[in-house]
Amino acid sequence: MSSPSVLIAGCGDVGSRLATQLLAEQWQVHGLRRNVARLPQGVKAVAGDLFSKQCPADWPDAAPDYLVYCAAATEHDEAGYRAAYVEGLQHVLGWLRERGQRPKRLLFVSSSSVYEQKDGEWVDEASPAEAEAYSGRVMLEAEQLALDSGIPASRVRLTGIYGPGREWLLTQVRRGYRVETDPPLYGNRIHADDAAGLLAFLLKADQRGAALDDCYIGVDDSPAPLAEVVGWLREYLGVTEWAADASVRRTGSKRCSNARARALGWVPRYLSYREGYAAILEGQG
Repeated sequence: MSSPSVLIAGCGDVGSRLATQLLAEQWQVHGLRRNVARLPQGVKAVAGDLFSKQCPADWPDAAPDYLVYCAAATEHDEAGYRAAYVEGLQHVLGWLRERGQRPKRLLFVSSSSVYEQKDGEWVDEASPAEAEAYSGRVMLEAEQLALDSGIPASRVRLTGIYGPGREWLLTQVRRGYRVETDPPLYGNRIHADDAAGLLAFLLKADQRGAALDDCYIGVDDSPAPLAEVVGWLREYLGVTEWAADASVRRTGSKRCSNARARALGWVPRYLSYREGYAAILEGQG
C-alpha cells in the first residue's frame, strides 16, 4: 500500500510544521511556496506563486490524496486578503481541474475572525459567523469557495497562532504592555505546533475512514482574559515596570471552544497559554 500524499499550498510556518509532522509518519508531502529553499528537508518542492494564474512547473503528475490550503496574506488590506485566500484558492482549484485531479479532501485553513461576537460569549462551529471586518468577510467567501469546490472540504478556523517567530505579545509585555481588566477581554490562542497538529490529525482521521465535519475550530483548552495572560507573562519574565502610555483596549472578546475537535480525539499538546509560552521561553517549542 502506497503512502498517503498531500499537497500543502502555501507551505509557510504552519504548513512547514504540518509537513514535518506528516513526513515523520511516512507521508509523501508536496509543498508549494515561492521560496522552496525554506521548505523542510524531505518535502517535494513545488515552486509557485498562489497569486499567479500560471500553474507551477513542478506540479505533481499524480493527484495528491489531500490538499491543504494554508496561505497567508502578504498585504493586510482587503485586496491582499482577497488575493491570498480567494484568488489563490481559485488558482489551485483550477490547476487541479486542468489535470483532472481530485483529492479525497481539502482542508482550508481559515480564521476565527469570521466570528463577530464581542461580549465574552462562548463560540463553537454552530455559532453565527457574521463578520463585519473585511478580514472575516473575505475569509467567509473563501470558505464558501472551498465548500463549493466539488472536493469534500473541511474549514479549520485557527485562533491566535503563537510560537517561535510569532512573539508579538512577549515583546509587548517586556515593554510594559497595559490592558484593561474590566470588562475582561477574552482571547483565544493556539500554539503553531498544535495548529499543525490539528491539521495532521484531521488528515489522518480522514485517511483511516473517520467521518469529518465541514468545520473545526483550532484553539487550546483555555480561552483567557488578556489581562490574565499579560499578568502571568509579567511574573514569568520578571517585568515590574508599566509602559507610560494608556491602557490598550482591544475590541473583540469571545471564547472559542475546541469541543468538536476534542470529540474526534484530538488533544492539544499545549493545553493553555501557560504551557505554550513556557515552552517558548525555555526554548522547547
